[in-house]
Amino acid sequence: MSPDSPSSLGKGKEKGPERRFTESPTQSSDGEESSEGEESLDEEEGEEGEEGENNEDNEDEEEDEGSSSEEEDEDEPALKYSRITNSLPDLLKKDSASALAIANNTMALGTHAGIIHILTLDGTRIKSYKPHLASILDITIDPTGDFVGSASIDGQIHIRSLSLPESYTFDHKRPLRTLSLEPNFSKRSTRGVIYGGLSGSLILREKGWLGHKETILHSGEGPIWTVRWKGRLIAWANDLGVKIYDTHSQSRITYIDRPPSSPRADLYKCTLHWQDSSTLLIAWANYIKVARIRDRPRDPTNSTTAGLPPLLVEITACFELDAMVAGLVPHPLRFFQSYNCAHTPGALRKTKYDSDFTVTSYIHPPEPLGNLDEPTDDRTLQARKLAERPELRIVSRAGEELAADALSVSEFQKFGCNDYILVPAFPDDDEGGEGEDRRYVVLSPRDLVLVQPRDRRDHIVWLVERERYEEALEEVEEKEGEGDLTVRAIGQKYIAHLVKKGEYAQAARLTPKACGVDAHRWEDWIFLFADRKELQAIIPYVPTDNPQLDHVVYEMILAHFLSHDRQTLLKTIKEWPREIYDITAVIFAVRAELDKVAGSSRTLAGSGAGVGENVLLMECLAELYTANRQPGKALPYFLRLRRPNVFDLIKDNNLFTDVTDQVLLLVEFDHELMQKRKAEGGGKGGKSEAIQLLVDHLHSIPMTKVVAQLERRPYYLFLYLDELVQKDANLVAPYANVLVKLYAEFATPRLIDFLRVSSDYHLDFAYKVCKERDLVLETVFILGRMGNNKEALTVIIERLGDVHRAIEFAKEQNDDELWEDLLKYSETRPTFIRGLLENVGVEISPVRLIRRIKNGLEIPGLKEALIKILQDFHLQISLLEGCQAILNGDSSEFGRRLQKGQGSGFFLTGKTACPICTRPLQDNPQSLIFLYLCRHVVHAGCVTVTEGETLPPPPDPILRSVSGSGRGISGSIAYESMIRGRLRHGCPVCFKHSQGLVVR
Repeated sequence: MSPDSPSSLGKGKEKGPERRFTESPTQSSDGEESSEGEESLDEEEGEEGEEGENNEDNEDEEEDEGSSSEEEDEDEPALKYSRITNSLPDLLKKDSASALAIANNTMALGTHAGIIHILTLDGTRIKSYKPHLASILDITIDPTGDFVGSASIDGQIHIRSLSLPESYTFDHKRPLRTLSLEPNFSKRSTRGVIYGGLSGSLILREKGWLGHKETILHSGEGPIWTVRWKGRLIAWANDLGVKIYDTHSQSRITYIDRPPSSPRADLYKCTLHWQDSSTLLIAWANYIKVARIRDRPRDPTNSTTAGLPPLLVEITACFELDAMVAGLVPHPLRFFQSYNCAHTPGALRKTKYDSDFTVTSYIHPPEPLGNLDEPTDDRTLQARKLAERPELRIVSRAGEELAADALSVSEFQKFGCNDYILVPAFPDDDEGGEGEDRRYVVLSPRDLVLVQPRDRRDHIVWLVERERYEEALEEVEEKEGEGDLTVRAIGQKYIAHLVKKGEYAQAARLTPKACGVDAHRWEDWIFLFADRKELQAIIPYVPTDNPQLDHVVYEMILAHFLSHDRQTLLKTIKEWPREIYDITAVIFAVRAELDKVAGSSRTLAGSGAGVGENVLLMECLAELYTANRQPGKALPYFLRLRRPNVFDLIKDNNLFTDVTDQVLLLVEFDHELMQKRKAEGGGKGGKSEAIQLLVDHLHSIPMTKVVAQLERRPYYLFLYLDELVQKDANLVAPYANVLVKLYAEFATPRLIDFLRVSSDYHLDFAYKVCKERDLVLETVFILGRMGNNKEALTVIIERLGDVHRAIEFAKEQNDDELWEDLLKYSETRPTFIRGLLENVGVEISPVRLIRRIKNGLEIPGLKEALIKILQDFHLQISLLEGCQAILNGDSSEFGRRLQKGQGSGFFLTGKTACPICTRPLQDNPQSLIFLYLCRHVVHAGCVTVTEGETLPPPPDPILRSVSGSGRGISGSIAYESMIRGRLRHGCPVCFKHSQGLVVR
């Protein structure tokens, strides 16, 4: 494996130089006093003497120098390492660590001086106390982190609460090696603890009503080296092997013997670790076993199983390593495979229960050559062999070594296998902890090393260190990093790497990611590419906005295009905003280049490379002038280039006065565009845009100047004048004669329409034009307008021979003499006679025509024509008679209705509402009301009288009662006549209906 990052303490096994972690010990400021009965820390540390002042041996340095020459491995490490510092270096300066337990992010560290230090995971000391007088060989901490228990060779068990004044001390009188608190110790009233040591007894001590009670679970098989309690199960190891005890059934359920040929039990400690409540990991010497506990199947018919323990143990894995095991914890596969093992074969992919193992391995020093049984005076053979550097390995369940890192711990040459401890730094119920929660701590007498799975940041750092920038960028792009591991930071390094290798194209593609919106970075890289003559590679990626760079950068790029790629120069000028560079300077440079290429003023007529370059430069100038708000200077270039956008340029910038003297050039250009569109589309060319522009802006482009320039091209003049006619015929009155000639030449079918609507042309001139071009219909019309109807009729008859047209002409003129001439002309022409008979109407009587037919004149179809005339007259008579009958019947019916409506009565009460004001008609008994023959009854005040008139007052009812009946009727009639003469619209209701108003 390759070495870890510079700050790590792990390095590849036998590969790569060791990278040391520099320690900066700081003086502890913790002044906490020791509890009663315990000696102060300063006194104990003073008694230790100079033991902690040790340096690295020269052999370690030689090993580092030797390893630095080896080839670096490209496989990524699985773990990362960091030495725990803060208060720890001061605590171990005159003491050495001997035991470690971790729970709830709290570490309980035991030392050979009998001191327990309570620390955070970063090494900050919380408190310290000294419960023992000798080395602490085992320490345990409750999952809540509240109770700490320790076992020492002084024969005492000490349990203390870190938050409460509760503590227990038991003196076993014999050296103790191990202890374990019962599960959920802080919540259990029994406060159970199990321990053992050199006495060979495994003792369970529990608290009861009458004090603590001791129960010996096992004895007589040698010292108890280690014990671990999980759930209902207790596992311990002695000289013979490992045993498991079930607290529920209070029976030992299994015995797992030591591997054959194992060294002495005290030389290489046994490690027991409960992976979960049913899986026990066992490491002893160089062997690892996995024991799975399950319920024993019961068979009621088989009596042999009745007395057996309720649980059954199976060894699911057993393998041998090439080194001694100093610590063992599970290592779930998903962390090891997170980065460097993403493509692990399927055989290695296991469930979360089939985890791999994290192993602290101790490599035994090589044995010296020679016969060790014989005495020797060689001090080299007599000296204790220096130990190898310990390793942290990841081993699969099949025994395959997946990763191995050598640990850089201080004074490792002096330590043996039993001096190292591996402790998981996550809760016991979270063996598959996620992310940073999955941590371990490796203890040596001089160091505590924090081991963590490598995270995404470590993976990226590892890739960057090995210049695998592309992979690092892919990782960072998935989730943006921070600090020096951002897309931009890594991109900068990647670009520098590619530039160094000469891969400019790939480096340029990375600039958007690496530079982002940092203008200074962009400019630095662009100038670097320019210095290397590779500016073309980075130009496609140069931003014009967010960020906007210095104008010198953009001008440099345009100058590059002006010298090397003018087509791209034109494209760039069109696409780039004008604000980002000095447009005046660019115009000056392009004009200078144009003068150099052209040499002198020339048109586009011609071919060759020179003309092509000329065209591109003129296009550039036209675009630059337009962008610089100088459309007047751009217009000549657009016209010379025949660019369609010239019309938009004129309209958008109101350049109509600028084209006053270039009308012919503009129209010719537009005509070329029309012909091109017609050829490409295969259809009509459409209206001329130039002509439309000239017509729409007569106020800016005088008609006289346009006509004067277009006289040389009559067709263009026709298009112009014809468009003016469509807009307003009065505009072309001065050019009516010209239009007659132009219509006759270019649009003959439309001449007759112009002759009819216009009266500004000279009839003699129009007659002459039509006569010259033999335009019969137009000649007839002009003759008719001149009053020469007879000649016009003669032309129709002689030139056209069209009787129908002759009849229509006679009808239009409505001249009886003209009809007479037509009849005389038709007397000798049967065809005309028949045509007259078929088209006879109110203008001429059929009898008059028939009488003119000479006897003996043969007229084809005469019979049919006469029959048609008779039938038509008969039909007319029938229609007239029918219409008269209908009219008479309708008149009679409407008369009867009128008489009935006006003569019959209708129901009316005093509560009937007036249709005008909606008030009751008899709201006042003396009120005057009007009754109309249309049956509408309204108040007198609701009618409209003639302006200046008023209604006469009604006659006195008393006088009317005194007078006779005849005189009363006469008075009412007279009064009614007076009122009728003063009313303005008659019935107001009917009047409003006629006006479309709604009456309530």
